[in-house]
Order: sequence, then structure tokens, then C-alpha cells
Amino acid sequence: MTDVITRTSVEPTNPEPATTSGQTPSTPRLVSPFERLGLRGRALQTANWVGVVAGVYLLVTAVNLIGSGFKTATGGSAETLFAFASNPFVALMVGILVTAATQSSSTTTSVTVGLVAGGLPIEIAIPMLLGANIGTTLTNTLVSLGMARDRVSFRRAFSAATVHDFFNLIAVAIFLPLELAFGLLQRSSAWLAHQTSGSDGGVFASVLGGLGDVIAAGTKPLSDAVKHGTELIPGVWHGIVMIVLGVALILAVINVLGKLLKVLMVGRAAGVLHAAIGRGPLSGVASGAAMTVMVQSSSTTTSLMIPLAGSGAFSLRQVYPFTVGANIGTTVTALIAAFAFGGPEAEVARQAAYVHLLFNVYAALVIFCVPGVRELPLRAATWLGNVASKNKAWAAAWVLGVFVMVPALLIAATVIW
Repeated sequence: MTDVITRTSVEPTNPEPATTSGQTPSTPRLVSPFERLGLRGRALQTANWVGVVAGVYLLVTAVNLIGSGFKTATGGSAETLFAFASNPFVALMVGILVTAATQSSSTTTSVTVGLVAGGLPIEIAIPMLLGANIGTTLTNTLVSLGMARDRVSFRRAFSAATVHDFFNLIAVAIFLPLELAFGLLQRSSAWLAHQTSGSDGGVFASVLGGLGDVIAAGTKPLSDAVKHGTELIPGVWHGIVMIVLGVALILAVINVLGKLLKVLMVGRAAGVLHAAIGRGPLSGVASGAAMTVMVQSSSTTTSLMIPLAGSGAFSLRQVYPFTVGANIGTTVTALIAAFAFGGPEAEVARQAAYVHLLFNVYAALVIFCVPGVRELPLRAATWLGNVASKNKAWAAAWVLGVFVMVPALLIAATVIW
């Protein structure tokens, strides 16, 4: 979930046998926060897993807190509050900026799920979720800049990083107009949410609905305690404080949870990577999705590839499907967050999570599986890598322009006019 980057020098050969911590000798040793408490061996391993479970619990609680706070702050007027983002392109830019600032699409999507449950219109949330997909690609692009001293390595690394940028930019360029014209994501996500919520969707919906009610009931005491503990704060400010506390808790939890999952899973994830890369595009997509689910961070998995691509261990064509799979794998976080709610709120929360999932699945099917379209991100990334390796100013212009200046200027222009 966290987008903190762990640099690695894993070789492209078969990985060595895993150590007791789940890491391989070729990966740098990762330190668990619990080691500072003096825990070692089995006690440390147990504490790490308990920490993961506790982290998921706190994540769901934080999302619930955001939903309650947003409802309290807006008093049912969420659409008026977010009027500035009613322009879908502004909402898209908000998603890009927030994700680039937090370096975590998981934070953006989790918060958005909570806001939707609290009353944010799904029409505004959809472009924000699409923007999160673009914003999350900043991390691996920044990692590639660390190889700027060597022209050849930088060309490979920057191309490998920006193929993810271009894939997500093209995906938004295709699906945002389709969404505005036909409501593709809104309609399909609403249908799926209805089928998996309440009693009208059959046995599957009843099982998921019951599970959601149990999880929501389990997290309600803590969120209610925070709500009651801050109720002396008057009016709208009470809701705002709850939202701020929820967002802060998500940021902290995702950071710690990411560290724990890296300690527990990075070695195993690297094994998945080496077992699948080079065996074909479908294997690459599957390994990217699996590895991202394991470490709960698309930025970690894609950034893991950048030094390998820069060294020439993997080609751009081998890295490409892996990043597509990482897009799909990272949607698990929003799905987990959606279980923070029960009752009527559960369906709209799940719809927001399904938007993120369906967008990435549709993008993989349309862009990656159509031969002519599949080549576009590769060609664009190759061209930009060549240009940036000759003049580093192009790399800086790309990073600042795509992830900061264009989104900020568009939002500012909309607010002013």
C-alpha cells in the first residue's frame, strides 16, 4: 500500500532460496518496526503478521471515520462543497495532484471510497479515481532519475518508468470520454455493486453483504469512540476534524503496513517476478498483479523494475506487461476499504472501489490486448527515453509538467474563472 521505494539489485537469474524472513540473499535486508522493540525469530514473525492484521483493521476504521466525518461536515450538501470539481477534468487533476503529493494511490482511492460513502457524488469520484492512476506513476519516474549519470542506463530506466505513465495517460484519454458520453464505468460498477450487496444479488451478494456487515460492526466501536471523543468541537469543524484524523490515520497505517509487508513478502514477490518475467505478456501481467497484491504497493513493484531495466537485465517489452498487472493488483486496497461500511452505504462504497478495478481491467483489455494500440506506450516511452537521455531538462519538464504544473494550473484556472 505504501509507496515508499526500496531499491534493489536483484539479478535476473533464478532467485536464491528464501531466508527465514522471506527475503532472498540478493535483496537488501529490510528491517521491521518491531525489531526496535527487541523481538527476534518467531516472535518477530508473529508480531509482523499481527501488525498486518491490525493495520488492515485500522485502515478500514479510518475509511469509516472519513465517511462519517464527511457526512457530518457537509450535512448532505457534499455536491455543493465539491462544486469546483464538478468539471470532470478538474476532478481528474485533483486525483493526480493528491496522489503525486502523497505518493500513494492507495491513500487516494481509500479516501475517495470513504467520501463516496459519506455523500460525494460518484460522478465526481470517478475522474478522481482515474487521476489516482496517473499520479501513482510519479514514484517510479523519480526512481529512474537516480540513474541519470549514465546515459545508456538512464535511457533504459526512464523509458521503463514512463511506459507506465503513457499507458495510464492513454487509458484515461480513452475511458474518460467514454465515461462522459455513456457512463461506462458508472453503469458497470453500479451493476456489479448491486450484484454483490444486499439480498437482491443472490447467495454471493448475501455472503459479501454479511461479511461487510461483520467488518463494519467490528470497526464501528473505534470509529464511534473517535467521533464521540471529538463531538465537543462545534458544527462543521467536528466533521472536518474527523476527516483529517481519518486521512492522517490512513497515511500512517499505509506507511507502516507497507513496511511490514515488504519485510514479510518482498523476497517471495521477487521470486514471483523472476519466475514470470520473460515468459510472455500474460505471465507478466499476472506476476505484476500478484506481486502488487503481496506487497500492497504498485509503486514498490514497478519501481523494483527500474534498476533492473536500467541495467539491461529486462527489456522495455518485458517490463511493460508487468506494469499493466501492477495497475490491476493495486485496486485491492480500495476493495478492502469498501468493507468499512454496511447497510445502504456499503453499495455506494463498493461501487467506488469497483470503478477503480473495472477501469484498470478495461484498460488492460483494450490497450494491452489490441495489437495496434498495445505498441503506443512502448513507442512513446522509447522516444521520451531517447530525448531525455540526451537532454535531462526534458525529464524534469515531464515530471513537473505532467504531475504538478498542468494539474495545478487547470484547477487554478477553473477556480478563478
